[in-house]
Amino acid sequence: MTQPTTSFAKNIILRNVEDEMNQSYIDYAMSVIVGRALPDARDGLKPVHRRILYAMNELGNDWNKPYKKSARIVGDVIGKYHPHGDTAVYDAMVRMAQDFSMSHMLIDGQGNFGSVDGDSPAAMRYTEVRLSRIAGELLTDLDKETVAFGPNYDEKEMEPLVLPAAFPNLLVNGSEGIAVGMATKIPPHNLGEVIDACLYLIDHEDASAEDILSIIKGPDFPTRGLIIGHSGARQAYLTGNGRITMRARAEVETDKKGRVTLAITEIPYQANKAKLIETIANLVKEKKIEGISDLRDESDKSGMRIAIELRKEAIPDVVLNNLYKQTALQSNFSVNTVALVNGAPKTLTLMDILQIFVEYRVEIVTKRTQYLLRKANERAHVLEGLMVAIDNLDDMIALIRTAANPAEAREQMMAREWRGAAISALLARVGRTMTATAYHLSEVQAQAILDLRLHRLTGLERDKIEGDFESILVNIAELGSILTDRGKLMGVISEELQDIRKKYVVPRRSEIVIDADDFVAEDLIPDDPLVITMSHAGYIKAQDLGEFKSQGRGGRGKQAAACKDGDFVEHLFTTSKHAVLLFFTSTGKAHVRKGYQIPEGGRAARGRPIPNILPLETDERVTTVLAMHPSEMDQNSIIMVTEQGTAKRVAANTFANVRSVGTRAITLREGDQLKAVLPTKGDSHILLFTHNGKAIRFHEDDVREMGKTAAGVRCIRLAVGDLVVACLVARASDKILTVSEDGFGKVTGTEDYRLTARGAQGVVASKKPLAGAVVVDGAEDDVLLLSGNGVMVRMPADSIRETGRTAKGVRLMRLDNGDRVICAEQVPSEKDNTEPWNP
Repeated sequence: MTQPTTSFAKNIILRNVEDEMNQSYIDYAMSVIVGRALPDARDGLKPVHRRILYAMNELGNDWNKPYKKSARIVGDVIGKYHPHGDTAVYDAMVRMAQDFSMSHMLIDGQGNFGSVDGDSPAAMRYTEVRLSRIAGELLTDLDKETVAFGPNYDEKEMEPLVLPAAFPNLLVNGSEGIAVGMATKIPPHNLGEVIDACLYLIDHEDASAEDILSIIKGPDFPTRGLIIGHSGARQAYLTGNGRITMRARAEVETDKKGRVTLAITEIPYQANKAKLIETIANLVKEKKIEGISDLRDESDKSGMRIAIELRKEAIPDVVLNNLYKQTALQSNFSVNTVALVNGAPKTLTLMDILQIFVEYRVEIVTKRTQYLLRKANERAHVLEGLMVAIDNLDDMIALIRTAANPAEAREQMMAREWRGAAISALLARVGRTMTATAYHLSEVQAQAILDLRLHRLTGLERDKIEGDFESILVNIAELGSILTDRGKLMGVISEELQDIRKKYVVPRRSEIVIDADDFVAEDLIPDDPLVITMSHAGYIKAQDLGEFKSQGRGGRGKQAAACKDGDFVEHLFTTSKHAVLLFFTSTGKAHVRKGYQIPEGGRAARGRPIPNILPLETDERVTTVLAMHPSEMDQNSIIMVTEQGTAKRVAANTFANVRSVGTRAITLREGDQLKAVLPTKGDSHILLFTHNGKAIRFHEDDVREMGKTAAGVRCIRLAVGDLVVACLVARASDKILTVSEDGFGKVTGTEDYRLTARGAQGVVASKKPLAGAVVVDGAEDDVLLLSGNGVMVRMPADSIRETGRTAKGVRLMRLDNGDRVICAEQVPSEKDNTEPWNP
């Protein structure tokens, strides 16, 4: 009899081998990246470390409980959560118990867990472990529905996808791992410094990266040692990548006989002491390092000590420098701050890590508070029912005694309306809105009454129930206020961080020493004054202000910039090399550069195209520029005025940390563009001048502070075709110089322009088209005038007499045919360098 053949064709899927290999490798890579090699930015743990801690917590293996065998923990982790080899799990456990690997050990180990000499730990059957006290801070509130749980590999157990983490473990203990196509290497830091940075970030939501860098200056390695300079850590903190130079601590000792010994008491992080000594010995043997007569490892329980005895003729500094160059006594830690954010790998800056942690704590504390509030409401509900029973004790006992069974008693209690003056007062106290004095018990309350023990009916116990109810109502109100008031929520987070700091802070171990590399370019550049010019076609350059000597009024001036045919200088302002330059563009974006980053050029130079300096988009151009000293950023506001008379005010530090691609500064209406951006201090008057010669003065408070994307409010009602040509910030005592296009100007007092509300038409400031206006101090200031042909003249402000606002003024600049004044700028006086007037 022929056996029927079975066809398996329906189980075969035809697929291109190349496609299958590509997809399978991608799946494998993502599994390694997410499931094994990279830490989560929130709790700073990889899955294996998280599973070890969770398994120990589930076993009750806490810091104040007896130790358990490491093999027991490894078995639980493998059997329930981590489907990998026992060696991988045990190695991860060992690292968390090594005081030379972790800034704060997460596991308290008993037995041999290896050494800084590279000795292997004892087998897991010999060592014992329990959670360290600080590890409990990572697991706290795990039972309060604060984090999400997911099924384990066989879906028979649930495990946390992240731990609540009450302190920023990613920075405190660091992390290291190699994935597929990427890796991470984060150094450990000092707990106190990291928490101080978090507290500063909580108190100052607008904190800058520089503020944080003043608190966290560098890593803090458990093996101590020296960190050479701030520049490597600074680069790592600002970009996520950097190289930190570590160096052993060496002391030169001389005994009574005059013998000199180099004593190494601290070595770089992750350096193997035994291999280090072996390397030094081999270098001496091969005569690559000379001057060493003896080498001893004198380390003991009191601490590390490597004694390098020198020959009499040896120079200690020379030998030590050779050791730094050729051995691990000096090594580099290459920082690569990659962690998982929302399940995806991302390179993080120091500010990113801290912000992620703070927001995560907001999420955790919010969920914990919601959980506690729900439990408190449930308990209050039960206590409320018990108080109803106590207030109606005789009727309640009678009902229970006559009921056939507990279920019937429960139903009757729920069906009956309970009345009485005490119940009415109770309802008012708890804010109930039920009518009359009727009260219906819920099933939970009725069951609690049935479960009530007789001793709870004594006077003392009755008072205790009422006291518990009162206290829980207070707790409910407090929990509710935390959920509705972000300030109070942040206060709770701050208090918890301060408590952790108080319990676990240790002094900084690694000393940061100054290095020549710490000097950034700005430190080596003098803060000299500059004149920056920018042409209509988009060419910019910086010039030394000293190139323009003061002249008498009416002079012909000097060439400030060479312009090609059809181009003209559109913007001129004075600043310094260390000043912050805010470039505002036609699309409403802001870009930030320093004064020394603007290429310098001679008076005849055209300058550099702005797109070579700023990442402008197609058809985007710079319309105005503001220069501020860094110290002014936190103290001042910025007022922005458009050509169509719209203005807005924003905090200056809004632009303190602008990305290289720029940021949104204002939303511009169609056809409008920024005309001026000026700093204010909160008590100034704003003056706007228009091309048709109108002016308006109003208080800056008339323009409230707004966000970066706001469009602003109307400040002056313009005639058809008129535009704003100047915006000034002035006090009532200031003097204003207005300059017309034909080169005439006059000085008038601010009070000549009456103070009005914003939005008016203004008063007459000039009967000629205005080119600009500036605030001047006759004794202290000079004035720079710039023509469309690129000619500049500088004159003392006190050479221009003060007149009324309707006067014609005096000639300030002689112009060639067809030329016109386009810009006026105030600069510090240069009395000593005044050139003779040459009309």
